[in-house]
Amino acid sequence: MSRAGAFGERVRQQLRLKDAPPSLVTRSLRGIDLSVTETQDDNPAEGRSGSMADEAYLVSLKLHNYPDCELWDHGKCVMKADVRAGTTYLYDLRSDPGFIIDKPFHSMQFYLPRSALDGIVRESRLPPVGDLACQFGFGHDDKVMRHIGACLLEALTRPGEANQLFIDHMMLAFAAHIAQTYGGLQSAAASVRGGLAPWQVKRACERLDANLGGTLALQQIAAEFDLSVSHFSRAFRVSTGLPPHQWLLRQRVKVAQQLMTVRDLPLSEIAISVGFANQSHFTKVFSAQVGVSPATWRRGSLSISEGDM
Repeated sequence: MSRAGAFGERVRQQLRLKDAPPSLVTRSLRGIDLSVTETQDDNPAEGRSGSMADEAYLVSLKLHNYPDCELWDHGKCVMKADVRAGTTYLYDLRSDPGFIIDKPFHSMQFYLPRSALDGIVRESRLPPVGDLACQFGFGHDDKVMRHIGACLLEALTRPGEANQLFIDHMMLAFAAHIAQTYGGLQSAAASVRGGLAPWQVKRACERLDANLGGTLALQQIAAEFDLSVSHFSRAFRVSTGLPPHQWLLRQRVKVAQQLMTVRDLPLSEIAISVGFANQSHFTKVFSAQVGVSPATWRRGSLSISEGDM
């Protein structure tokens, strides 16, 4: 079973789902799995949720109201609370938290091993992080988590359009945010005094450019420079002004613009050739970066070329 499938199966058993939900996994912290999945059931099997005890945290972004939720901790009911959509809850899985399933639910579940917090500290050369501030039954109004959740929900909805580079970046951002906001991790900005050396920038860009599909993991590129993924990502952004996955999207659009000067090449074929899953995804990214759709840009480009003849 794949690592993504393994986490989805654990969640399926915990929430009594019929099928394992779709999951995304990154192993950018030197072999430590960070996972996220979307869980939804409009007609759930009622009863207490199953056990998911572990040396890890579960960070839950609620996408649906769940009023009068009966919460369990250490094997007993401890309180009832109204869970509101848009709030973020942190659970320490060592206490085997759970709830009574008796109404429809919809949320995103982020799996954060305790070893991942140690990995972030080790790679950033910062003071250690203790236990996260898990206020049982308390929902946080966390705008950053809502943004991260929205980005990854898109990927979970259309996994064919998500590349590993994007998943690595977003999951690292999630882990760093949780460690800093709820674990007291000091800002890592000062740990990067400068960017990559010129030869490193050139090599990294070549590696990304040669893999427009985004299947190359950040860990592989960072390992070539003997850097951690988090250090490499920050240094790359300092040097280029963009995180790796955004730089890759920009390159895809540039290559697509070159290909669109060929009149007979269909946009659907161009989209696939530069690494997009389909024309719809290509149009969305292109329009956001250029300001017009690919078809509109192509008509303008071709009319200018014909006018110069």
